[in-house]
Amino acid sequence: MQRESYESPTGSQINLYSLLPANDIRGVVHVTHGMAEHSLRYSRFALELNAAGFAFFTHDMRGHGKTVASDAPQGVFAKSDGFNMVLKDQNEIINLIKDRLPNKPIICFGHSLGSIINLNYALKYPNQLNALACWNSGIETGPLPKLSRLILAIEGFLRNQNLPSLIAWKLSFEAWNLKFKPNRTKYDWLSQDEKEVDLYVDDPLCGFEVSISMWRDVLDGVFYAGNKNNLKKLPKNLPVHIIGGSDDPCTINGSDMEKLALKLKNNGLSDVTCKILERTRHESLNEINRDKTTEQFIKWLKDRF
Repeated sequence: MQRESYESPTGSQINLYSLLPANDIRGVVHVTHGMAEHSLRYSRFALELNAAGFAFFTHDMRGHGKTVASDAPQGVFAKSDGFNMVLKDQNEIINLIKDRLPNKPIICFGHSLGSIINLNYALKYPNQLNALACWNSGIETGPLPKLSRLILAIEGFLRNQNLPSLIAWKLSFEAWNLKFKPNRTKYDWLSQDEKEVDLYVDDPLCGFEVSISMWRDVLDGVFYAGNKNNLKKLPKNLPVHIIGGSDDPCTINGSDMEKLALKLKNNGLSDVTCKILERTRHESLNEINRDKTTEQFIKWLKDRF
């Protein structure tokens, strides 16, 4: 893949990767990665999309990977207004794609945190994309997210916001892994494929501690996108592809993804596809059945672009 650095008006030096097909380009898939990982983990997906005629772009968001910003060390979006900074950076990259590949449909693909970011991106910049893929993270705003928001507010008051949260990690990554006892690693919840889990464990750019401020920023994004009135801003003809795993504790075994699909349909979106993958965990693109899952997603793309 081609790697480059892009200077964003937000002050970040965005680490960007791209891979273009050898022949005609049907469309462009931009991938937004998840929390505590980075964009280069999607290299295999890039090759598969290229083989189907789709250009691939991805970037490391603030506080992740090799993107650099003075106000965003690892695990921090920004000292203030972090979530909006992330959305602005993404819009800069989408504009770059449009300049380089004019008149090509843009599909915004997000995994986990990337799904939350892309939903918010579509709400803020609805004319910038032609389709949306939300995998492995919903926007439920029930009792647990509300409690988490309160706990983080208290923790942020008592400690420096940009320090790692002592509580959020235990309520999420650590708690999710307990579902798969006896544990081989701290990240068994990600995939049944032990080789993929080991690659994550051994990657110095994965699995790092996340700040109080980033957790709060993410929850702000969840609550904004989870608001029914806000969801009404989405174009009714926007195609949306949703994936969840039946054994993914992050999405309550995929039920959060089904709820997201229902919310979108109830808000009048006419092309919403939702599939819960049986016996799969959090990282659908790194699961043992990933080839079939990717093949089905590419067919969905080709049916529309």
